[in-house]
Amino acid sequence: MINYNQYQLPNGLTVIHHFDDSTQLCVLNMLYNVGSKHENPSKTGFAHLFEHLMFGGSVNIEDFDTELQDAGGESNAFTSNDITNYYLTLPANNIETGFWLESDRMLSLDFNQESLDIQRNVVIEEFKERYLNQPYGDVWLKILPLAYKIHPYRWPTIGKEISHIENASLDDVKDFFKNFYCPNNAVLVIAGNISFDYTKTLVTKWFEPIPSQNFVQINYSQEPIQKEARFETIHADVPANMIVKAYHMPARTDLKYYAADMLTDLLGSGRSSRFYVELVKNKNLFSELDAYITGDVDAGLLIIEGKISEGISIEDAESSIIEVISNLKKGGISEDELTKIKNKSETNILFNDISALNKAMKLAYAWVLGDVDLVNKEAELYLKVTKQEIIDAANEIIIPSNCSTLYYLSKNVK
Repeated sequence: MINYNQYQLPNGLTVIHHFDDSTQLCVLNMLYNVGSKHENPSKTGFAHLFEHLMFGGSVNIEDFDTELQDAGGESNAFTSNDITNYYLTLPANNIETGFWLESDRMLSLDFNQESLDIQRNVVIEEFKERYLNQPYGDVWLKILPLAYKIHPYRWPTIGKEISHIENASLDDVKDFFKNFYCPNNAVLVIAGNISFDYTKTLVTKWFEPIPSQNFVQINYSQEPIQKEARFETIHADVPANMIVKAYHMPARTDLKYYAADMLTDLLGSGRSSRFYVELVKNKNLFSELDAYITGDVDAGLLIIEGKISEGISIEDAESSIIEVISNLKKGGISEDELTKIKNKSETNILFNDISALNKAMKLAYAWVLGDVDLVNKEAELYLKVTKQEIIDAANEIIIPSNCSTLYYLSKNVK
């Protein structure tokens, strides 16, 4: 059970506090309700760019990391389709330094051409290194626009293409910050060895004076139901053929989400999963084969991807995947399988609840989902999933008309 207090400042900032006296540390987690789905389709990658810019210093503080490290702290951030999350950890007795730093960059981030140029180059190099210059790196640049035709999930968080970041002007960056990085579009979670009363004092001192903004809500269309199978084939200089199958699945707030998540555990998680036992270990059709979900707030994707063993045709590999899924639909799920995946889900949740940082991030994300108490409900929601619900998820999701398939073929494999 994660106990918490929640309230809202007059400027719209939501504040959540969790007291944990088992640690001498304290965490500040600032989540801004902005991700790649909130971007202009012709100016993508901005949310991720800001993940870097927010560490470039403010008008009052030249170097964020230096001040934090001098107080014994550390920080990091990540961007997703839906959110941008910044977090820092400090000894509890130095936590006011964290309030000072976090509030100052919300209020007065330093915008200058030099900082933009530096961070833009960092992002461009990351784009090249992770997406363009490594084997299979561009899979997401290919599969997302194949699966999504309308929804902004059709581009990855790094952006559609390098030119969007290369051409980002200082005015573009300022406008993006002003619209999204404001107290009334954020949640601040404070977790660790700090009392609620002292937390309120520091929040009032450092965050209440920051004015709210009349930011523009981004309206975008939800992806329509896919009614026919989609395919794309690419040839690249990679060591083995690969197949990626993407199926639309329920949103993160849909109760059917949990059955879909457990379906991928059953199919592709670990050495006792059906894919591994039947297609990797026993038949050696794949060198690796995984099933997972993207876990997005809006309707996301259930992904099946695998690297095909040498000498196996793409047709035989794909048909073997379909056969395993067909057998699951027809033959059902054993009690041992259900127990295994439920135990895994519950264990993962419980272990994640040990650290103050994980609890802070979970509380913040639950706020985005519209129900902070979800942090205390999710284990039970997984445990309530029945075998029939998992089979129903397979029947509803893993069907040809709902699938976008990428054949990623090696130029070196004949």
